[in-house]
Amino acid sequence: MDRSDLELVLAVREHGSLTAAALSLNVAPPVVTKRLAALEAQLGQRLFQRTTRRVSATAEGETMCERARTLLQGFTALEAELQERQSEPTGLIRLAATFGFGRLWLGPALADFQERYPRIEIQLQLTEQLPDLAEGGFDGAIWLWEVEGRQAAQWVSRRLARNQRVLVASPRYIRQHGAPASLEDLQRHTCLIVRENGNTAGQRFDVWPLHREREKTAARVRVHGPLSSNSGELVRDWCVQGRGIMLRSLWDIAPQLTSGELVRVLPGYAMPDADIHWLAPFRPDSPRRIRLLVDFLLTQFQGAPWKNTTVTDARRRSSATAPPEASRAAPRSSRPAR
Repeated sequence: MDRSDLELVLAVREHGSLTAAALSLNVAPPVVTKRLAALEAQLGQRLFQRTTRRVSATAEGETMCERARTLLQGFTALEAELQERQSEPTGLIRLAATFGFGRLWLGPALADFQERYPRIEIQLQLTEQLPDLAEGGFDGAIWLWEVEGRQAAQWVSRRLARNQRVLVASPRYIRQHGAPASLEDLQRHTCLIVRENGNTAGQRFDVWPLHREREKTAARVRVHGPLSSNSGELVRDWCVQGRGIMLRSLWDIAPQLTSGELVRVLPGYAMPDADIHWLAPFRPDSPRRIRLLVDFLLTQFQGAPWKNTTVTDARRRSSATAPPEASRAAPRSSRPAR
């Protein structure tokens, strides 16, 4: 039995006629009749009942057709994979990611990936709200939280790297106000609140669920402070200036921790809910370019590279994301001061 035999039985069942099956296979009707008879003789089973009006599959024929369909799909998938391996990967990849991680870590990684595979085109959309990937035509998203509910059942999720949010402050703040010695003490300090990525109704941004290492139960701490923003970068700037204590992802503050602009407070506590994930609509056969990208990102973010940032890396990343010096300087007026 060979591949053409499988295609034959499927054509006969689909068209219900030996003549129509012959037409679809681009062969003469007597050829189909002869080949089917030879196949049935070889198997010792009658696969189709023939009448003057209709050809219908027997129980053995139905079983044969179902197995034939699976085998032919396997042949097709194998051929496509081998062809992909022989050719250079090409095509468009459309991605979504959050602004901060997308600019600081994902953007440079995607540029390196595209340089490695120059025939692949990448479109990255930065957003603070996770879009409907299938409806928006996205191949995937690099996101900081796992999805829940209906999306979790329809999407593929794979963790690219572990991450956690930690408490930090500037040395200036600690000199002026001291460091909190406990979670109860934290409530008496000035805290900086980030109000971003609020997808859950009634979400409290001023309640921080903090875990002690190796403990599963979180302590929910209500914090206070006069400064808050939907921009995590702005809140980070306030923290560096000594305005208060912040809860922020390690990937975002790695340069400041390395350079000493920020230091951890209550280092035994963290909010381990912000791992980096690959999210994608379910596909039975993912294109090679997508598989290559996911493998590349797994390699790039393996071991959470932000934990190993050097001082040189910290300065480079800080300067890459900071506005030009000229734009930070106050404009000088030619008028005399009054």
